[in-house]
Amino acid sequence: MRFDVITLFPDMFDAIGDFGVSGRARQRGLWHLHAWNPRDFTHDVHRTVDDRPYGGGPGMVMMAEPLEQAVRAAQAARTQADAASGDAPVILMSPTGRRFDQGVAQGLSETRGAILVCGRYEGVDQRFIERCVTDEISLGDFVLSGGEIAALAVMDSVVRLLPGALNDAQSAPQDSFNDALTGLLDSPHYTRPESYHGLEVPSELLSGHHKNIAQWRRERSLELTLRRRPELIERAREQGLLSKADEAFLRSLMPLVR
Repeated sequence: MRFDVITLFPDMFDAIGDFGVSGRARQRGLWHLHAWNPRDFTHDVHRTVDDRPYGGGPGMVMMAEPLEQAVRAAQAARTQADAASGDAPVILMSPTGRRFDQGVAQGLSETRGAILVCGRYEGVDQRFIERCVTDEISLGDFVLSGGEIAALAVMDSVVRLLPGALNDAQSAPQDSFNDALTGLLDSPHYTRPESYHGLEVPSELLSGHHKNIAQWRRERSLELTLRRRPELIERAREQGLLSKADEAFLRSLMPLVR
């Protein structure tokens, strides 16, 4: 897998390839990262990449040509390295894009990667989007100073899903939102010591009884999801992913969460 990032701040991406899960995965050759600065594709002494918006208004807008030239260079480099990866999606990090979630991450993890475009200022020239961008992604209903943090989040969530990226292959399927949890939030986790400032590890987790442990985790997952993300419960219900036992447990919680 290969990610190419179009960014005015390439140094922001050094850490993801050097530390943690993504760093180990890169060392294992599971993925590659290349950064492209649009300023390197300008033709003036000031290396200008932004200008005033037509129609007036605050701030500056990133110019189409430097962005497009950076994307074309990334596409050419990808094709030279691996012809099959040259047609990778060009994804703009944008607050107006579709919501990024675990399903999108899973889908990207099954591809050869993507070209991620990090906007800055008030936005990017719409003509660049129309000519080059194949998808737009948003992390949520908030605005960042630029697309770099969003791109880092996308890459981290995708890379950890690659086979061999995690030391324990069962870790990723048990994460929140994954199919193993039928799209619900993960249950709480505990480790040593058994008692911490008067707070005890739940007895079910110490019992060694696998069925009881699985039931406890499922019920805590249902309870946490109902309290914090009730829409995920409804989605799981609509998809037929809740068992009769799940529904009975949820009914028992209703007086407590109203």
